[in-house]
Amino acid sequence: MSDSASGSFLSPKVEARECAEKGGSGTFAVEPIKEGELVAVWGGRVVGVETAMALSPFMRRYVVQVEDRQYLAPLETIEPADCINHCCRANCGLKGQITLVAMRDIDAGEEICFDYATTDSSRFLEFECACGHPSCRGRVQADDWKLASVQQHNRGHFAPYLQRRIDEVANEMWAASRMRRRPRRAALSLVQKPPVELP
Repeated sequence: MSDSASGSFLSPKVEARECAEKGGSGTFAVEPIKEGELVAVWGGRVVGVETAMALSPFMRRYVVQVEDRQYLAPLETIEPADCINHCCRANCGLKGQITLVAMRDIDAGEEICFDYATTDSSRFLEFECACGHPSCRGRVQADDWKLASVQQHNRGHFAPYLQRRIDEVANEMWAASRMRRRPRRAALSLVQKPPVELP
């Protein structure tokens, strides 16, 4: 499905289905998808934090954070591209702010999912996780983007604003380690030697 009223896109190799165990719906591959292939582009409207928080709990489930205090909210109707669920070991990831690509080859029948820690860092978007993966974190939290395991698995697939945060932390750590390794200069003696007496 593509070219919808909100401008979202969902690959024709993917379809939305009822998914009761995830609390509503999900999206699944109906054909194999290659690593790097475009899966979805989200549409909607960009809103501030106050508007995002004021949405109903149902509509808030479909909000994606795109900047520190900016969110992409769906329009009145939820579209198939909005129905991509979270997984703590996702098979898809971001390329930019609103584009989702396959992070590995995906077989037909697999659920399409991405790690919400790669987009969301707001406490009001936290939830108990039901992804069922062996490495499930149990709860998706605002600071999950800081976890080494999350950064390693999703390297190169974070929202740009989160990638900036990750880079800033890495640069600070690098600068601090460089300061610790810098050799100390020998302290200059402040005691003057007595003058040498000539015979």
